[in-house]
Amino acid sequence: MIPLLVTYLRPYSRALVLVIALLFVQAVANLYLPELNADIINNGVVKGDIDYIVRTGAVMLAVTVVLGACAIVAVYWGARVAMGFGRDVRRALFRKVESFPQTEVNTFGTASLITRNTNDVQQVQQVVFMALTVMISAPILAAGGIIMALRQDVPLSGLLVVILPLMFLVIGIVMSRAIPLFRAMQVKVDRINQVMRERLAGVRVIRAFVQTEREERRFDEANLDLFDTSLRVNRLFAATIPILTAILNLSLVAVMWFGAIRVDTGAMPIGNLTAFIAYLTQIMFAVLMAVIMFVMVPRAAVSAGRIAAVLDTEPSVRDPERPGPQPLGRGMIEFRDVEFRYPGAEAAVLRSISFVAGPGETTAIVGSTGSGKSTLVNLIPRFYDVTGGTVLVDGVDVREMPQEDLWKRIGVVPQKAFLFSGTIGSNLRYGDEEATDEALWKALDIAQARSFVEEMPDRLESPIAQGGANVSGGQRQRLSIARALVKRPEIYIFDDSFSALDFRTDSLLRAALRRELGSATVIIVGQRVGTIMHADRIVVMEDGEVVGIGTHAELLETCVTYREIVLSQLTEEEAA
Repeated sequence: MIPLLVTYLRPYSRALVLVIALLFVQAVANLYLPELNADIINNGVVKGDIDYIVRTGAVMLAVTVVLGACAIVAVYWGARVAMGFGRDVRRALFRKVESFPQTEVNTFGTASLITRNTNDVQQVQQVVFMALTVMISAPILAAGGIIMALRQDVPLSGLLVVILPLMFLVIGIVMSRAIPLFRAMQVKVDRINQVMRERLAGVRVIRAFVQTEREERRFDEANLDLFDTSLRVNRLFAATIPILTAILNLSLVAVMWFGAIRVDTGAMPIGNLTAFIAYLTQIMFAVLMAVIMFVMVPRAAVSAGRIAAVLDTEPSVRDPERPGPQPLGRGMIEFRDVEFRYPGAEAAVLRSISFVAGPGETTAIVGSTGSGKSTLVNLIPRFYDVTGGTVLVDGVDVREMPQEDLWKRIGVVPQKAFLFSGTIGSNLRYGDEEATDEALWKALDIAQARSFVEEMPDRLESPIAQGGANVSGGQRQRLSIARALVKRPEIYIFDDSFSALDFRTDSLLRAALRRELGSATVIIVGQRVGTIMHADRIVVMEDGEVVGIGTHAELLETCVTYREIVLSQLTEEEAA
């Protein structure tokens, strides 16, 4: 937790110094007031000196005004620092997660990353705020209260030797049991987020299979698990506060008892006893404030560790320290004896992959489900890095290229079409922020999406819900294709991007792509034979290996796997 605080509070060092100074003044003023009150009693009330009471009372009033002003300014700047700290940590987390390839995202889990950027940051932010308004002044009040209590009466201060260790013993026992529970609570918050996300994302599947009650049971189990742990924590602290309050009250009784004896014998003035009780109350109050902080600090420490785990993770895919030469050409892609295995996997999912996809050509990749087609094309934009062999773009290893330079050359239409909340225009301009309306309409024309966009009331300004939930699957796919076309890159990757299109739209779209993307390198991953049979080159995959490369006609004659795929969808006459 300390390294996180040091790193992200450093920009606020001046404000921190100001807050600490104000809290110090505030604490000193709080400690000075009982002393003045004791003087009023000893030198004013007892002696009947009204002038002394008025003069000292005026000083007390002035000290109170300073105390109030310092408190207001300290809280204002403390809040600013705490909110700024939270903003900076959230920004750093978001940017770090943006740099993660899919491997790291899968390692942490989407639900956990969301929790870390919201709930965990909030926990640490609250501790920073409380520290800058309560925690810093608590030790000053405690230490100063002990010193001032000793000034009032040393023998009576011996009670502190018994009271304070007793309170710290109670706090220590509570903390030793609370920290593991707080750590477990954050994991269980992750679990609730995960179940909730799955419930929302898979709502149609859940209803189609009549599994609503099952999902409700899953959520109830996760919810009750968190509830039980939270209840154990709250029971722990529910017992702590009464115990500490009892210690405080019994301490006051003891001070009144022994203090009255000393006042009666003349060993201690009555004003000093009043001041001693005030200082004892301040000491106890400081300890109680420390307890409140101790309630928050263990959970915040766990949250800070979870945040640091993300911030300290080095992405497995990162830019080279010394980038290689910039590739010159129009998007020639070469797979040279490529192997890939997922982290921790025993066997490679891709083995000995070698082929070339050239500019002005359409290369199709086909194979049965699970043959590694999508994994293969994900190696080109470095969503994953190869574990063996090389992927080259215009003769340069993609691992020697800065990722942004590589991404600028590639337009990807993923298997699952995804649109961002906004408008049709804002989604299409995701590929090129400076694109004109004319360029957008041209891309929509090629993607066979113009007709349904023109029918919308606001056309390019028509709203799109998160994920494209307010348009059909086919419309979402065509808009995703248009978004890639707006970018006009050198390389296009269509990862099973025509699956939601009817045969007529599919045919028109492929014809438009051949006409408009004549000089680009086009890679199509497809299951539908009609989509890929006219490609210049077809790569056939089976169990992570290339079992055939050639044209449709060549593969029908030479590749058994391809022939089986074709004949499972077409008749002999249609295939020929």
